[in-house]
Amino acid sequence: MKVHVSVPATSANLGPGFDALGLAVSLYNEVEVREAAKTTVAVEGEGTGRLPAGDKNVVVRALRLVYDAVGRKADGWTVRCVNRIPPARGLGSSAAAWVGGLVAGNALLGSPLDRARILRLAARAEGHPDNVAAAVYGGLTVAGGEGESVVALSLPVPPSLVWVALIPDVTSSTAEARAVLPPKVPRADAVFNVQRVALLLASLQAGRVDTLAAALDDRLHQPYRRRLFPWMPSVISAARAAGALGCVLSGAGPSILAVAPGVAESEAVASAMEKALSRAGVGGSARVLAVDTQGAAVREQPS
Repeated sequence: MKVHVSVPATSANLGPGFDALGLAVSLYNEVEVREAAKTTVAVEGEGTGRLPAGDKNVVVRALRLVYDAVGRKADGWTVRCVNRIPPARGLGSSAAAWVGGLVAGNALLGSPLDRARILRLAARAEGHPDNVAAAVYGGLTVAGGEGESVVALSLPVPPSLVWVALIPDVTSSTAEARAVLPPKVPRADAVFNVQRVALLLASLQAGRVDTLAAALDDRLHQPYRRRLFPWMPSVISAARAAGALGCVLSGAGPSILAVAPGVAESEAVASAMEKALSRAGVGGSARVLAVDTQGAAVREQPS
């Protein structure tokens, strides 16, 4: 049997929701897996020639993780990855690989694990639950806890909102982006973010787009990460001037995620963001994306 898994890109944090919020969007990696006498990995698209093509590949590591979790062994797997999520851009490419491998392995084994268990395995492997929760469940997810206590909920997002991801040509590592964060923050900044997260979730639930600009503000990570992405303020200003309701750093960056009230506005926002990035001397492109509401999806195929 061969299984095919589709996993969405994800944007973590959404401004104030540091390590807690994630949003699944309509950009997908595909993973095809079947058991084999030895492990081989073919990578197409993003990361071709750069990602490991053997046992060190994250999809293969995830397959071993799920097999170990249920006490099963395999000689190897034939893996084909079709990657559309650019790596090291803050759009959850690592989370997609972990979740893709876990979901594929679980399907090959007859689906002994539910999504909650897959979430916990993925969060432990990834080191934090925000991206993997959105990749597993889809939609806007709120995740918390550590180890076996990780839990997540998927919430609806107003369908009228359109999301725009500006994807720079430059890359950034999560480790580097975390290294610039201080070990402690002022209480006032912590309170500020608690207020904004609550306001963000309430705004989306009530469909109040007029409060999104304030709700997406942050003091815990974006101010410190600006030193890595000095062009970020000008891109965000351009997005807002073009009609964006709000604009945030996507995950650890360098991608920027904006939200617009409609399709026409999203196209103007995308153009404005690209021009602002270009003026800063950095290449890149903007993608208009919908919210993925399904999360990782699997289908079985004949071998």
